[in-house]
Amino acid sequence: MLEGIKVVEYATYIAAPGCGGMMADWGADVIKVEPPGGDPIRKFFDSIGTESAQNPVFDMDNRGKRSIVLDTADPKGKAVLQKLASEADVFLTNVRPAGLARAGLDYDSLKTNNPRLVYASVTGYGLEGPDIDRPGFDVSAFWARSGMATLMAPKGVDPFVIRTGMGDHITSMATCAGVLAALVERSRTGKGRLVEASLLRAANYAMASDMAITHAFGKIASTRPRPQSVQPLGNFFQSSDGKWFVLVPRQGDADWAPICRALGLDHLIADDRFTKSKARRQNGPELVGLIDEAFARYTFEEIAARLDAESLAWAPAQTAVDASRDPQMIAAGGVVDIPQADGTTRKAPGSPLRFPGADDGPKGPAPKPGEHTRSVLAQAGFDGDEIENLIASGVAREGL
Repeated sequence: MLEGIKVVEYATYIAAPGCGGMMADWGADVIKVEPPGGDPIRKFFDSIGTESAQNPVFDMDNRGKRSIVLDTADPKGKAVLQKLASEADVFLTNVRPAGLARAGLDYDSLKTNNPRLVYASVTGYGLEGPDIDRPGFDVSAFWARSGMATLMAPKGVDPFVIRTGMGDHITSMATCAGVLAALVERSRTGKGRLVEASLLRAANYAMASDMAITHAFGKIASTRPRPQSVQPLGNFFQSSDGKWFVLVPRQGDADWAPICRALGLDHLIADDRFTKSKARRQNGPELVGLIDEAFARYTFEEIAARLDAESLAWAPAQTAVDASRDPQMIAAGGVVDIPQADGTTRKAPGSPLRFPGADDGPKGPAPKPGEHTRSVLAQAGFDGDEIENLIASGVAREGL
C-alpha cells in the first residue's frame, strides 16, 4: 500500500522505529540511519545482563528496513543524511530538537531542499515548553510523568515499572497515524509538514477517559484492590481450578440479573443491597465475596459455558505465552512470520491493523548494522569513488 514511499529513519530505540516498522510492513522503503556502533537497542539483552543470539525486541520494530551506518557528527556524514532527506517522502526522528537544530537537521532546515517532506518528530515531551530537550523514555515521559503509573497501581501499592516498550508502541501508532494524515494532505497540496508526537501526549490520550474526568471534577478515583473495586462486577475472579478471568458488565444494571443467573445466585436478583449500581458499590466487599464463593464452585470450562449462555462479556486472564498461542490472536493477524535471510521465518507480533486482501505483513528480516550502506549511497547518487572514500574515512560504515 505504501509502495513508492521512501522513509529516512534517523532514530533509535523503539517509539520512532516502531512507526517506521509499521510503514515497512505496509510497503514503504525505510532506510534506517544508525550511529557508529548501531542502534543501542541492538544491545537490549546485554543491558539487562542476559546473553541471547536473537534480539526479538530489535527485530520486531526494524524488520524489512535497510540499514546504513553514518557518523553524523562528521560534517560529511551530516551532508549525506541531508542528501537522503532531500529525496525522502518522510523523515522520522527521535533525536532531541536542540541537537537537530545545531546539525541543520531540523524541519525548517530540511524543508528548504524538500518542501514535500513530511517530518515526524518523536520526543519525550514535545517541541514547546521548558522540557523539550529533556531525555524521555516511555517509563519516564509516558508512564510516570503523565500520571499513569500512580493511577495504575492499586491503592496502597508502590508504583511499578511499565513493561518493555508498551508506551513506545502506543506512541508509534500515534506517530504513524500523523505521518499518514500528512501524506494524504500532501497529495492535495503538494506540501509536506511537521508532525509532532510525544510520549507524554500519547499517554495523556491513552488514558483520556480518566483524564477527562480529572479535568471535569479535579479528581479521579484510585485503582483499588478487588474487594474495594468501584465497579464490583467489573472484576477479576477465579475458578475452582485456579484460572483467572475478567468479567465486564455493560453500563447500568442490564447485566445484574444475567450474572446472578450464571452464578446460580438467582436469590440475589431482587436483593436491595445489590440491585442498583450505587448499592453494589456501597456493598462492594460483601458482593465480591459472594461472587468469589459462587465462582469457586465451578471449573473454568463450566464458568465459560455459563457466562456464554447469558451472553456476558468476559475473557480469560492469559499469560503472555498463552496469548502468543491463542488461536483467536492468530486468526486476527496478531502473529506474523518475519522472513529471515536464510529462508526460515520467525514469529513476532503483527502490526496493529489488518488490511484484508493487501500485502500488509513483514517484507524481510531486520537488517544488520550497515548492511545496506553501499546500496543506499549508490541509490542516492554517490559514485564508486565517493562511496569508497566515505567508508575509508569512517564517515559511512558497513557490516558492523
